[in-house]
Amino acid sequence: MFLADYTLYLITDSPASYRHGFLASIEAAIAGGTTIVQYRSDSADSKSKRELYETGLALRDLLKRLNVPLIINDHVDLALALDADGVHVGQSDFPAAIVRKLIGPNKLLGLSASTREQVLAADAAIVDYLGLGPVFPTRTKPDAAPATGLDGLAALAALTPLPAVAIGGITPGNAAPVFAAGIDGIAVVTALSRADDIRAAAQILRAAAAPQSKIQNPKSKIP
Repeated sequence: MFLADYTLYLITDSPASYRHGFLASIEAAIAGGTTIVQYRSDSADSKSKRELYETGLALRDLLKRLNVPLIINDHVDLALALDADGVHVGQSDFPAAIVRKLIGPNKLLGLSASTREQVLAADAAIVDYLGLGPVFPTRTKPDAAPATGLDGLAALAALTPLPAVAIGGITPGNAAPVFAAGIDGIAVVTALSRADDIRAAAQILRAAAAPQSKIQNPKSKIP
């Protein structure tokens, strides 16, 4: 067992976005300091369940070899089929309590939150970490809530004892002040998937981490 490290949280983009290949790019990002990976495939990718599974299986095998946790976005069935390390859900997905029953007590469960009410409603007995944001405007998720800004992010992070991962418009150029807002990690999509040198971009993002962060939730362990 080991504590989950949320410092640099990579959320996958469409595989076609990675000019050097999907798996090779993820491996480069990990070599640069990525600590956890979320497999996200939106409906725009137009993939069948079989294709999602096969891509996810290859990603799972890579991450197991590199000892990096795999989180599945939204699709609890896919997470179970892959025996992934956890699931991340949003406010409009299955309720966190139901997801916890489905995945059991030993998997990671992340929950997106963008308001004070959503953060305060998150049950630390059920949820392992929160995804807070968007911090800045983002084109990755067109239906995202309004941007919190750095002050709003800091206010949300201060409300919860759970590890907090910031998301939304984070780049190598603005990662340091995001960490300084009192969060435990940053989640990025295009800052890595569209980078000319993914390993170098990950190194810059990882180097921006604050020297101190909140104590991680002892539940956040990977078997």
